[in-house]
Amino acid sequence: MSGSRVIALGHYQPAKVLTNEELAAMVDTSDEWIRSRVGIHTRRIAEPDETVDAMAAEAAAKALAASGLDAAAIDLVLVATCTAVDRSPNTAARVAARLGLASPAVMDVNVVCSGFTHALASADHAIRAGAATNALVVGVEKFTDVVDWTDRSTCVLVGDGAGAAVVSAAEEPGIGPVVWGSVPDMGHAVRIEGTPSRFAQEGQSVYRWATTQLPPIARSVCERAGVAPEELAAVVLHQANLRIIEPVARRIGAVNAVIATDVTESGNTSAASIPLALSKLVERGGVPSGAPVLLFGFGGNLSYAGQVVRCP
Repeated sequence: MSGSRVIALGHYQPAKVLTNEELAAMVDTSDEWIRSRVGIHTRRIAEPDETVDAMAAEAAAKALAASGLDAAAIDLVLVATCTAVDRSPNTAARVAARLGLASPAVMDVNVVCSGFTHALASADHAIRAGAATNALVVGVEKFTDVVDWTDRSTCVLVGDGAGAAVVSAAEEPGIGPVVWGSVPDMGHAVRIEGTPSRFAQEGQSVYRWATTQLPPIARSVCERAGVAPEELAAVVLHQANLRIIEPVARRIGAVNAVIATDVTESGNTSAASIPLALSKLVERGGVPSGAPVLLFGFGGNLSYAGQVVRCP
């Protein structure tokens, strides 16, 4: 096999919805203020028993069922998350146990908002190297565990959920080369620090970096994949903020693409946002099978990673 492909997707969101109006009763904000600044209408909030590994397993089970593969065929599980509470067993091991997988390699990947695209690239690399044949790649966050509900600049942003992909070896590669990197000396712009851990960010710094520095990097992802931006069927950026998604997508030049805007109903779900948005887009038939889709994650560590994939 000369490469790998995404063969199936799945996602999970908690049933509990938190509206802007409900947030306005908790903190000094309003529906108009939130919509005008970040474009979010609602977000999903996990219950105490909806743990990070439980949500990850729900999304992974749906992707596995859609793939048609037996659980025994999965030999690698990669889970992208920055909100897992426990260090060992890691989230990937717990997902494998919940799904009854046989003996996969299990690794967590913490690159915050670009975690899923980092993990997807790592799965592709492992398959290309012959170290795996079928991988489960999951992005999952319970961000409401680490948010300060008295800080209106951050609590209006976040939501919980999970998205997953099954990636399998293929003669015809369906995952393009990754372009990834970071700005280490600006890593402080997005933080989850302290005891208890709390999310904080320098919003204006992140906004300027994302809207000015990332479009040419995203275009280079297309170039490495041999796909012109105008040939893209869809663009799925990290669902950070509608005011970031719209200008970045426009500057990429994907004039014929569907632009994922799941942030409006799901909020910022960090590492879960790209697979969650992509799974929902495919589920409703928004992108034809085999069409090229740009995935591009960015955020914490001021890191980024992107690739063009063929839609399953």
